[in-house]
This record gives sequence, C-alpha cells and structure tokens, in this order.
Amino acid sequence: MKEKIIKVALADDHVLLRNALANLIDSFDSCKVVMQACQGKELCDQITQSYAPDVAILDLNMPDMDGLETAEWLQKNHPEVHVLMLTMYDSELAMIRLLKAGVKGFLKKDIHPSELKFAIRSVVESGYYYSSHTTGKLVNLFRNQPDEQGLNLQNVILSDQEVEFLKLACTDMTYKEVALKMHLNPRTVDSLRDQLFIKLDVKSRVGLAMFAIRHGIARF
Repeated sequence: MKEKIIKVALADDHVLLRNALANLIDSFDSCKVVMQACQGKELCDQITQSYAPDVAILDLNMPDMDGLETAEWLQKNHPEVHVLMLTMYDSELAMIRLLKAGVKGFLKKDIHPSELKFAIRSVVESGYYYSSHTTGKLVNLFRNQPDEQGLNLQNVILSDQEVEFLKLACTDMTYKEVALKMHLNPRTVDSLRDQLFIKLDVKSRVGLAMFAIRHGIARF
C-alpha cells in the first residue's frame, strides 16, 4: 500500500533558506512542499484560497504577520494543521507563548536533515515533536524555581496588553504615542510600564526592550 504524502507548507522571509528547506523536504520519502510564502499573511491567503497542509513550518520572525500570529490564525481556522516553529529563542517564556498558540514543536535553523525528517513525521504521527533540549526547557515550566534571570515564570506570564506594550516599547515611539496607539490614557500606560518594571525586575525602557528581544517578543 502506497504511503500517504505529507503535505508541507513553509513560511520564511529568508528566500535562500526557504528554498533550501523546500528542496530538502522534497527529498524525503512521502513528503512534499505544497506551499511557500515569505510571511504569514501570504501563507494564510494561500490556505484560504486552496486547502490546508498537513504540516506548516513557520519562521518566528517575519514581517507583517509573524510566526506567532500565523500559528494563532491556524489554531483558530485550521486546528488540524500541525505547526512547527523555526526559532532561535528557546526561553521558557517564549515557549509558553508559542505553545498557547498551538505550536507542536520547535526547530533550530541548523537542524540536521535526519532530525528535520523525524520532526515532520513525529508531529504527524504523534501530534508533537520535542528535541531533548526542548524537553529540558519544558520541564522547567513545571518547577517553581526562578529562571536564569532570577524571575519566577509564574509571575511573568504576560497578558496580550503587556505583550503589545513591550513590542511598542522597543520602537522609537514616545510613551504618549504608545498610549495613542493602544487607545489608552497616558497615565494608564505609565502605570502599565511601572508594573512591568516590577514584574520583570528591570529599571528602564532599555531593560524592557532587552527582555522583549531575549524572549522573542520583539525582533531586532
């Protein structure tokens, strides 16, 4: 009996890497790249206009619609799609946000071809893929010990509003402009900032930005 072809979609704004990944995946038995996109919105449009793949491999950092936003869209509209995320961020906080968005596994961009093949098959057959390194990180989610920055993860689970504020804090916008963008009173934004100073144990906007970049909330 002929083995079912696993249909794979790729979204990555790095064209050379995406093409190399596509050629590699097409060389695997019973795997076929059926969609390629340079950012999340393009991939979502392709799926809406045609059909959903079995597996979507997404780069976390993409313009317009990043990997997290794309994963959230897939979780809402096509929960049957197994999402693997290409990311350099492996902090527990980043993983929490991605797991909540329905991501089933994490891939490094220097992953070995045999491990990539295993990851695709594993996520289709068992519903998830976790490397030994990722598994170790996930174990920390269930511990009450502080992470390497001295933060207790139970105290730094961020709300959507806090995530939005951190993203905007990484721009050159003033706090007044941030308030306008978020449709909030400037005093509310000041209060939000001060609460995050305490919550994240930082003392300045630079500290907020460093935290956001370190945990994959904002890109360089």
